[in-house]
Amino acid sequence: MKYLIAGLGNVGSEYAETRHNIGFKVMDALSRASDILPKTERYGDVAHIKVRGRTLVLLKPSTYMNLSGKAVNYWLQQEKIPMERLLVVTDDLALPFGKQRLRMKGSDGGHNGLKSITHILGRTDYARLRIGVGADFEKGRQVDYVLGEWNNEELLSLNERITIAADTVKSFASIGGSQTMTQFNNK
Repeated sequence: MKYLIAGLGNVGSEYAETRHNIGFKVMDALSRASDILPKTERYGDVAHIKVRGRTLVLLKPSTYMNLSGKAVNYWLQQEKIPMERLLVVTDDLALPFGKQRLRMKGSDGGHNGLKSITHILGRTDYARLRIGVGADFEKGRQVDYVLGEWNNEELLSLNERITIAADTVKSFASIGGSQTMTQFNNK
């Protein structure tokens, strides 16, 4: 059984340590834990890992955040993965730093990556794991904030938060969304 796990972010060293790239960080953690190096493929870096008898296709889209739907759609088709086995991992300004929330469907919440995915797939009933990055910015400075690097206080617990998110992804693939939400939401 295959799952597509799409961690959203922007390619390039100038974005590597930004809040907007937390989805990439979770994909990197999952790859490292399995000793698998992602390969640059069409529309992104891809790694195939095994978790409890399931194959997780980890995707870091190279299409930049605003065109994430193109990569997600391509890899769903390429790997013949049904929509109910898609999980998108992304940052969320509406959640406090480090809190996470898994939902099996929902709105884009103003997130451009989710807007792109929803637009291209033509539906909102796909799972998404939103990881809080907080909202400590002045009005009108949202873009600067999400494209800004982690502050020192955030860096102290960032790896722990990424590990919990990676565990949530593995749980989603092994026991399903409903039980995973009960176990991991707001952790």
